Amino acid sequence: MASSDTVTSTEYIRHHLTNLTFGRHADGSWGLAHSIEEANEMGFLAIHVDSVLWSLVLVGLFLWLFRGVAKKVTAETPNGTQNFVEWIIDFIDENVRGLFNAKNDFVAPIALTLFCWIFLMNLMDLVPVDLLPWIFDRTGVAHFMKVVPTTDPNVTFGFSLSVFAMMLFYSVKIKGVGGFLGELTLQPFEAKNPLIKVLFIPVNFFLEIVGLLSKPVSHSLRLFGNLYAGEMIFILISLMFGAGAVLTVFGGALQFVWAVFHILVITLQAFIFMVLTIVYLDMAHQHH
Repeated sequence: MASSDTVTSTEYIRHHLTNLTFGRHADGSWGLAHSIEEANEMGFLAIHVDSVLWSLVLVGLFLWLFRGVAKKVTAETPNGTQNFVEWIIDFIDENVRGLFNAKNDFVAPIALTLFCWIFLMNLMDLVPVDLLPWIFDRTGVAHFMKVVPTTDPNVTFGFSLSVFAMMLFYSVKIKGVGGFLGELTLQPFEAKNPLIKVLFIPVNFFLEIVGLLSKPVSHSLRLFGNLYAGEMIFILISLMFGAGAVLTVFGGALQFVWAVFHILVITLQAFIFMVLTIVYLDMAHQHH
């Protein structure tokens, strides 16, 4: 807790922002990091176990819920869960129809999966910041435990790079290699004179490749930045608990207000990530 005599505010914040990391120790052995310094020393090959764990748990929850509804679906007397799932599917389908102008039956399932999976990850931000870390620490399972996977840039970059790979795949598949390279080299500057057109190629390529590579970067950092900031605010508010009765009451009220507002943030960020995915895939299917 933040009020502990042996834990400073800085140590408390650093602890809550450190992932449960598995990697190679300085002596060459492999295992979990038991301190922030050990986690930082493990380098690029380290695995954030908590991010992987909660990502799998949440996608498993999504699949279990939707598969269970699909197996019991009925048109006569649908229950509340079926109505809720059908509402989400209709919402996703409406956005895909409005934003995606080509024909690809794979886009709607991608959008549905991304929206629900990212929303569930973001929703973990509403779990009290001390609850699960305290449980895992007291049971001896793990000293660190970050429970919001989207506050880990590795997760958000994993999503955005997957979307980027699909974007490149469909760009080449729909337009061909020549058509895709033509988009990168023959626009935005055009000319009828062949010599001038050739001179424009490196300029066009530079402008287009920067725009292309910026898509996965901005796609991932937007989600990461918003969720990381939200989690940081929750951590800062939790420092008030145990600092006196007045600050505890004020912190509790402030945390409730921020949690209510944060529901909008986590939903909006999942929606934005899904919408940008649809837009990027639509761009990959368009001929210029």
